[in-house]
Formats: sequence, structure tokens, C-alpha cells
Amino acid sequence: MNKSKFIILILLGLSFSVQGQQIKLGLLKYNGGGDWYANPTSLPNLAGFCNQELNTNFHTDYMEIEPGAIELFNVPYVHMTGHGNVIFNESERQNLREYLFAGGFLHIDDNYGMDEYIRRELQKLFPDKKLTELPFSHPIYHQTFEFKSGLPKIHRHDGKPPQGFAIMHEGRIIVFYTYESDLGDGWEDTSVHNDSPEKHREALQMGANIIEYALHN
Repeated sequence: MNKSKFIILILLGLSFSVQGQQIKLGLLKYNGGGDWYANPTSLPNLAGFCNQELNTNFHTDYMEIEPGAIELFNVPYVHMTGHGNVIFNESERQNLREYLFAGGFLHIDDNYGMDEYIRRELQKLFPDKKLTELPFSHPIYHQTFEFKSGLPKIHRHDGKPPQGFAIMHEGRIIVFYTYESDLGDGWEDTSVHNDSPEKHREALQMGANIIEYALHN
């Protein structure tokens, strides 16, 4: 079975009441020196929240996946975070493109300091596509949870408004880049960053919207 058919079958088999074997969310283990492992409690908390609020059946342990690995095709959603440099080689770019064009979803969350590096790599990854800001009316902000003003502001960073950028393919988001929001920190245990319960829940709700969109589009 080729990879395209494989990912399509996985996505068709997923629903909000996944039966049988639990599906794991993915965490991208990239090269370049950036701390891809920055938020260890984020994805377990997000998976648990989705199971509770969206009736999914995610495993609360996540899968660490290198961008060039075939295991990428085992997950419907892969998360990427960090504070620094990112480098993809050509074989990794090819694998990522195949995964995304076949129905996969990459969510990049700037944990502060990643922006210049990930924009450079996205340009190499998709030289014929533009990273564009999504309007607040986009469906990703209006899934189970309503975000009429777009992304929530979880951490201050440079004090800029949060922005959600996307790379589209055939009318579908394949890469969603969340900037000046820091959802991943908000998903972590509240004791890690001393986030309020309200900010923690707001971050998880937006994360659930992203997962919901990724599964159904």
C-alpha cells in the first residue's frame, strides 16, 4: 500500500467516536537546534480534553516523529513547537509534502523565537504557496468552540495580537501556523506557566477546534 492510500484510510477510519485501537497525536522531532520537545504535557492534556469534549478516543501519550519518517503517516495531526532554529533536508521536505497532500495536518505553534526560522523553511517546503493570515470568519475558529476574534492570546511574548496563518491545498488548510498566541504553553499543566484556569481552558478549546478541523477537512 502506498503512503497516500495509507493516510487516506487512516483519516476515513477516524471519527469523533473512534473505535478499536487508540490514535496518537504526533509531535514533530525536527533538526536545527530548536527545542522541539519544549512542552511535554501539552499534547497529553489536549488529547484528554478532546476525548472529554469532542468524544474522540485519542491515546493520551503522543508519538515523536521525525519529518522524514514513514510513521508520520500514522497520525492525523502533527504538532510542531519550539523557540529556535528549524532545518528540514530535502528528503524530509518531500515526506512532509506527501503527508500533507495526502490528507495530513501540520500545526506549528511558535513558542517564542521560532518565527524567522519556520517562515524560511515553509518557503522551501512550499515554494509555490504563500503563508497567508486567515480571516476571523474561517471555519477553524468556529468549530465546537466559538472564537469570533480569532486566536486567543495566551502568553504576552512581544505584546502583538495573535495571528493564525495557513498554507492551503485544494481549499483545505494543510499547515496552520499560530503566532503570538502560544497555545502549546496554554495546553500544559497550569502549574508549569502559572496560567489561569480560564486561559488554560481557552487554549484547549482552540486546540480542540484545530483537531476537529483537521479530522473533518
